[in-house]
Amino acid sequence: MNTVKKVLKKTVAKANERELVSFDFAVKYMLRDKKDYIVLNGFLSELLNKKVEVKSLEDVENIKVHKNDKTTRVDLKAQINGGEIALFEIQFLQEFDFFGRVLYGVSSVLVDQVKEGELYNIKKIYSINIAYFNLNAKREYLFSGKLNSFQGVHYKDELIPFAQAIAPKSKKKIDIHPEYYLILPKMFDEKLRSRFDEWVYILKNSTARDDFKAAGIKEAKTKLDYLRMSPEEKKEYKIYMENRRSTDSVILTAKAEGELKGESKERARLVKHMYKTGSSVVQIIKSTGLTEKNVKQILSL
Repeated sequence: MNTVKKVLKKTVAKANERELVSFDFAVKYMLRDKKDYIVLNGFLSELLNKKVEVKSLEDVENIKVHKNDKTTRVDLKAQINGGEIALFEIQFLQEFDFFGRVLYGVSSVLVDQVKEGELYNIKKIYSINIAYFNLNAKREYLFSGKLNSFQGVHYKDELIPFAQAIAPKSKKKIDIHPEYYLILPKMFDEKLRSRFDEWVYILKNSTARDDFKAAGIKEAKTKLDYLRMSPEEKKEYKIYMENRRSTDSVILTAKAEGELKGESKERARLVKHMYKTGSSVVQIIKSTGLTEKNVKQILSL
């Protein structure tokens, strides 16, 4: 009887869903105003299980690039638990050179913090990476990783924290090593183990159930409601999603055929597709690892 009730409850909950704009599109184009920060506050607070308050949007990658481009990155400055100021880097990434993009993104944010001739007053970076493929995961959909300290090679009980004083003469130290989160929405089995899983549900389905209570979701359901979009916005959104599916298809095809025929032919195909859909030569070089000369030869520039 309990099983029947659970199935009925789940069926009813599924039926009472609201269609939302995909979160990657929203982060790229719809959540830039201060009044929208409450959505990002909720997402980040539930992920870290701390109170996160976004203070500013530091940078949005690809603003001047054609809207069809799929890669999305946004950098935020936020306060944690009313004290520590940290930088958050949120990326929606393609499978091709995934971890290279992750490392490059964090490195860029680190370098941008330090001006020539100044002290290395590094703020903590949280790198949040959302990928719509499994990266060879078996069951898990949420991963985290960071380096807390250095461990002795010969005396393993000796640890040196990866921390730095907040000022030259201060004894107080803070952890400054980047912290990484990896979210794989397609691996999510839709069992709600925590309130953040309600956000993962949205990442996977672009829908929200009426019974969701996680921080920021109420506001997200209003802000990201597909039915509230103008005809022009819906048209742009449709193009964006069609391009995302097209890019995924090209990458999967390149991966499969590359194993059989070699990578060069498929890399050329990928380069042409990226250029056709709005990526610049510089972005293609970063994504593929090819030289500028090779890219221009492929594109006949």
